[in-house]
Amino acid sequence: MAPRLGVLEENLARHAALLAEARAGGAGLVVFPELGLTGYQLQDLAAEVAMREDDPRLLGLAGETNGLSAVVSFVEESDDHRLFISAALLEDGDVRFVHRKLFLPTYGLFDERRFFAAGDRLRAIDSRLGIRLGIGVCEDFWHMSVPETLAMDGAQMLINVSSSPGRDLAAIHEVGLGTAVSWRTLMRTYAQLTTCFAVFCNRVGVDETVTFWGGSEVIAPSGEAVFTAPLFDEGLHFVDIELGDVRRERIGLPLLRDERPELHLRELRRILAERTGMAPDQASEWPDVREAPEPDDSPEPDDSHDGWTPRQSRGVPNRWSASGGDEADR
Repeated sequence: MAPRLGVLEENLARHAALLAEARAGGAGLVVFPELGLTGYQLQDLAAEVAMREDDPRLLGLAGETNGLSAVVSFVEESDDHRLFISAALLEDGDVRFVHRKLFLPTYGLFDERRFFAAGDRLRAIDSRLGIRLGIGVCEDFWHMSVPETLAMDGAQMLINVSSSPGRDLAAIHEVGLGTAVSWRTLMRTYAQLTTCFAVFCNRVGVDETVTFWGGSEVIAPSGEAVFTAPLFDEGLHFVDIELGDVRRERIGLPLLRDERPELHLRELRRILAERTGMAPDQASEWPDVREAPEPDDSPEPDDSHDGWTPRQSRGVPNRWSASGGDEADR
């Protein structure tokens, strides 16, 4: 989709209309692009269109999700008046979960850190679809730790919502656009290495002088593209997937089973100690996590807005819908 810059009410109405159209088409999951509710190049407008999690306008949009799930992106205002680029999972009339963008680019044409705060939590989330989702916002997926952590936290589908500007036009690129080639390579690699479905939803249209190229994709756990949207064209695209492909791929290629997070954590602690000048004996005092802790019989917390919910295995729906455009580089 191509949101109108700073016109929140109009974008809310457009989202609601697309949700109704997606429901009528049998969609189980609808994915909208980064800042689809506000437009991207907000700068000083960000505070004017910001919403809290309990904002009646966001809750009203959540009310349009009875019988389906949706990922929408907006400017979130915290209780202490910080602004975040956030993506919310809306399900059955509720705001189920909110992810705050972790990495804010400040290179090239990007200046996000000037206007927004960075999130500090990363969690996968159970969904009504019967699968666990891992949600990131654009630049988040240019940092390998994000999709890896989400997959290790049980995600079976990685979702990246993006506002990627079109750059590097050249005939030498596979599709004539360097950003599209970069995003395509990135998401297919993550899908294969994590044996997850990967959903990339990028916006189209123009904010001031910045053009966004679309090119949304759905990628199977094998790394093969199931669907690729055209470049620069707005549209609501329906894609059927077979979630049993996750099980099949993970049995045949048990990469996640063979990961060693305890080794990773131990070496990261060493690297952190070296970078901060801590003495080796101080680093060695950190707890060793080579063995899993004893099970805790206390009740599990239900804090879905922090992104933590008990991991479960449920049934498998097979339809989702993305309202984006086409394909990607940051």
